[in-house]
Amino acid sequence: MTVSPELRTLPTIPSAPSPRTSFAADPVPAVGAPRPGSPELLRSVFRQHAAGVAVITAYGEGRPVGFTATSLNSVAAEPPLISFGVGTGSSSWPVLAGAEHVGVHILGEHQADLAATFARSGADRFGAPTRWSHGPEGVPVLDGVLAWLVCRVVARVPAGDHRIVIAEAVAGDPDGAGRPLLYHQGRFNALRD
Repeated sequence: MTVSPELRTLPTIPSAPSPRTSFAADPVPAVGAPRPGSPELLRSVFRQHAAGVAVITAYGEGRPVGFTATSLNSVAAEPPLISFGVGTGSSSWPVLAGAEHVGVHILGEHQADLAATFARSGADRFGAPTRWSHGPEGVPVLDGVLAWLVCRVVARVPAGDHRIVIAEAVAGDPDGAGRPLLYHQGRFNALRD
């Protein structure tokens, strides 16, 4: 391997700043910029993060509940664990707080309207045109998604005004057709090559 002349010598890093060098511990944000450490800062940074879109469902208190989530993560393969966040102020939380099983649905790019329905407060999420049925463990399973899981809840971890739900996959179907729906810059988007 040949090393270019520019890479043969590394710049020296001073141990202390010289009088002409200024290091600001807390840079002053630009006018209109989010405050350091604020919810606005977190939101504006995560607008830059493209995330897959899922709908989480559960059944309890005689009714189905669900919400759109972009916080879905694969946690472990052995045992097969997933996690997602849910706000304790959401209309779905009272049911999810006691649910033994949840449904996890990966949405396709053709399902932006479904994602918007499950994200909208006060919407009749399970009314027409939403198509669903009771799946394994009585969990609502949505039709036409790219893939779905039914998972047994194993933990609910407090995290600020949310709970991180950890659940183990017990059933599912990975064989839906299409491409995934993404969420970026506050909008639902299609995956581009």
